[in-house]
Amino acid sequence: MEKRRRVSKLCILCVFLTLVSVATIITLWTIALTRGDEGDDVVSPWDRYRLPTSLVPLSYNITLWPHLTPDPDSGLYLFTGTSTVMFECTTETDLVLIHSNKLNYTLLENKDIALLLASGDGFVPSITSTWLQPKTQYLVVQLNGRLSQGETYLLHTEFTGELADDLAGLYRSEYVEDGARRIVATSQMHPTHARKTFPCFDEPAMKAVFYITLIHSPETVALSNGHETDAVNTTIDGVAVTRTTFEPTKKMSTYLLAIVISDYIHLNSTQGNILIRIWARRKAMEQGHGNYALSVTGPILNFLQCYCNISYPLRKLDQIALPDFYFGAMENWGLVTYRETKLLYIPLTSTSQNKESTATIIAHELAHMWFGNLVTLRWWNEVWLNEGFASYVSYLAADSVEPTWGLKDQIVLSDIHRVFAVDALTSSHPLSSKEDSIVLPEQISQQFDIVSYSKGAAVLRMLSGFLSEPVFVQGLSKYLSNFAYSNTVGNDLWENLQRAVEANNVYLPHRVHDIMNRWVLQRGFPVVTIDTATGKVSQKHFLLDTDSKVSVGSPFDYEWLIPIRWMKSGEVQRDIWWLMEKTAMNLEMRSGGLWILANVNVTGYYRVNYDLGNWERLLAQLIGDHQLIPLTNRAQLVDDAFNLARAHVVSASLALRTTSYLYAETDYIPWQTALNNLHYYYLMLDQTEVYHPMQEYMKKLVTPLYLYFKKMTDWIQVPQRHTDQYNQVNAITMACKTGITQCQNLTTAWFKQWMDKPQHNLIQPHLRDAVYCSAIASGDKAEWEFGWTQFKNASVASEASKLMSALACTSNTQLLERYLSYTLKPAMIRKQDASIVIGSVASNRLGQELAWDFIKLHWDYMITQYGVGSFNFASIIHGVTGRFSTSAQLQQLEDFMTEHQAAGFGSATLALEQAVERTRANIKWRQQNKQEILDWFTSQTNQ
Repeated sequence: MEKRRRVSKLCILCVFLTLVSVATIITLWTIALTRGDEGDDVVSPWDRYRLPTSLVPLSYNITLWPHLTPDPDSGLYLFTGTSTVMFECTTETDLVLIHSNKLNYTLLENKDIALLLASGDGFVPSITSTWLQPKTQYLVVQLNGRLSQGETYLLHTEFTGELADDLAGLYRSEYVEDGARRIVATSQMHPTHARKTFPCFDEPAMKAVFYITLIHSPETVALSNGHETDAVNTTIDGVAVTRTTFEPTKKMSTYLLAIVISDYIHLNSTQGNILIRIWARRKAMEQGHGNYALSVTGPILNFLQCYCNISYPLRKLDQIALPDFYFGAMENWGLVTYRETKLLYIPLTSTSQNKESTATIIAHELAHMWFGNLVTLRWWNEVWLNEGFASYVSYLAADSVEPTWGLKDQIVLSDIHRVFAVDALTSSHPLSSKEDSIVLPEQISQQFDIVSYSKGAAVLRMLSGFLSEPVFVQGLSKYLSNFAYSNTVGNDLWENLQRAVEANNVYLPHRVHDIMNRWVLQRGFPVVTIDTATGKVSQKHFLLDTDSKVSVGSPFDYEWLIPIRWMKSGEVQRDIWWLMEKTAMNLEMRSGGLWILANVNVTGYYRVNYDLGNWERLLAQLIGDHQLIPLTNRAQLVDDAFNLARAHVVSASLALRTTSYLYAETDYIPWQTALNNLHYYYLMLDQTEVYHPMQEYMKKLVTPLYLYFKKMTDWIQVPQRHTDQYNQVNAITMACKTGITQCQNLTTAWFKQWMDKPQHNLIQPHLRDAVYCSAIASGDKAEWEFGWTQFKNASVASEASKLMSALACTSNTQLLERYLSYTLKPAMIRKQDASIVIGSVASNRLGQELAWDFIKLHWDYMITQYGVGSFNFASIIHGVTGRFSTSAQLQQLEDFMTEHQAAGFGSATLALEQAVERTRANIKWRQQNKQEILDWFTSQTNQ
């Protein structure tokens, strides 16, 4: 009995130890799972890229000290900071997740890197552990108890970060003025870089109020979103500093926070009770470079207040020109940041294009004060709600201050035609994607593309067109007031516009929601085909490569509800006709021997094709009296024909015939459209036997335009009309490129005069792009070296930009290789400009292969050293692959994607997919069209 009892005890002990072991293994296994091993079913909150909804920020109290001299120990530029974020608990939780990236935290009095407090007298669970989760960019705070629903808490941290020159978060910018190197601390929080500056709930729907204090040298000025309320000189650790505090911001998203510390000066004015200031380098401001921006900001702001029927809600509006800035501009609420070339305008050296750029980009950024800042997208899957609106409204606002420029027509050229080229690829994307498909920072960055900006603007313009502008604006005003200081999705916009439709008894065949969802939830756009012999009208998803397979389905089977405004032999038909199925009949569109033109003024986001008889009648009208066809439609006929030819819907010969009437055309928009489309022919064929007859045809085509401007200006006067100045540039550029000796002699002589007297550049500012490129292309090392010296010494950003592009025009391949190498040396070419240089070299027919080889060799270095904040990788890929049209080049592209998969492609991921698709289409196009195009150009030059 006793022995059996001892055996039983031993068995029980073994079972107990086994159970403990199993429990331990299960526990460890669970911890391993919840720490986020990829591919496992169980994912812990800190391994998800989206924040949980259990905590909602209310306010941040942030103090930052950017040090504008290197740290003596590390040699790095650093910033230090403290942050206290107040948040509400909406669902009980024992976990605080807050975004943090590249920040080093200080141990606090509780021996941890974070301190949690209650905002009142409530219970606060203690912190059991904290850690950083670099992959998902979180600071994780694990608690030993749960936070209570409805209670508010404070999380305090102290931290250090690098004030790097990476153009992201709080970063360092440098410039040289009067021989002295100067440092600026500035910021770019958009879209996911606020977390690199302070720990925060870094999602657009996590709006809060920001209380900002900046510590800086007394010789500098500090700016933030709010108006400065106090500036106190004090001493910290023996260093004399100024502590500047700012009024609290409005409730806003983290990506809109802005911080600048510099030695800049400013100009100021007021619009009503709003203080407007323009900030820039002292020398630039003293020379009046900020005057134009100041003169248009107030009127643009006033236009937008009236348009939106909501006052600008802040006391002040600062705009600042920065030497290093990744984007053209950023709409930080109350402190808009710009690249210098975009904000500053220099009357003696800037062009009409620079002036237009300044006006339109100010209009775009100020439109964001309502569309994006006041009312913000809920998540990055609907970027067009911010960017599409700002792009569309910017044309209206800029037109209100410069009504003679014809800006409302230029949206066709600058946005609609450009986005058509991308949206006709199967690799395009809808304006609105599923929310859970956009989660990674690089996926978010990719949403800020031409589709979100330009297609967004185009469909909003179409919507305004069929609703009427007054009804559209009425609905917008309600939308903005209903969702002020909040977040929205696309359906919120449709509902408010529907109420305006019903209030004004506007006829629509379907609800706004039903019409517009087909335009925002489907990728691509339709081509409408009209048979004027029968009145049959049909629609089809337009693809440049008709053999490509659309792998992603559509809830609407790629059908659209299409508003068609049309005319017959110059007479606009009164009512909009709606195409609501794949095929319908409109007997009024039978021509009866007259020509039919659909999509009047290109208000619809679609292409139009006709039966051959109607095409012939339209071509005859262009040759006979092109003025009877509206200006933008003349451009659209050219653009539609060329792209229909690329898709093998019409012949290449028909497309080329739309250019024949240009002998008699002097307006800019049709000419620029033709040149844009013929540029594709140059890309595909300038290395083949087609090049010479194509050049001869273009020389014949452009000669009348060149002589027209010679007569108008005698090369001394500047054309009065804004768009005439643009077209004069086209005339000189094409005349010199196609070998008109008179033009080449002219530009060479002008450039030589400048080389002889470098301090006296007499070339008219608006012609400098064309003249610099032509002279450097026909010259050699001496011209290039002179251009490089002038570029490095340029004190005006717009002048430096012209020279930077022109240096890539050289015919000397050794110089092109040297120029490419400079993009890896920020002292030679700023990081923000590297993609422009590479793209410019690639656009040179002698430089394309050099640029591609350069990218292949240095890709891993660029993607790891420069990251997503500095290089526009998508732009680089578009530039270097633009000429790809052979099977060998396609193979190189696919090999490149395989070889560099480990390093990744950042914001170029989608661009590479598009490049592969485009290259396949180019190969097919060249095989099918080269001979016909050669025959056509040859026939024209033999006439």
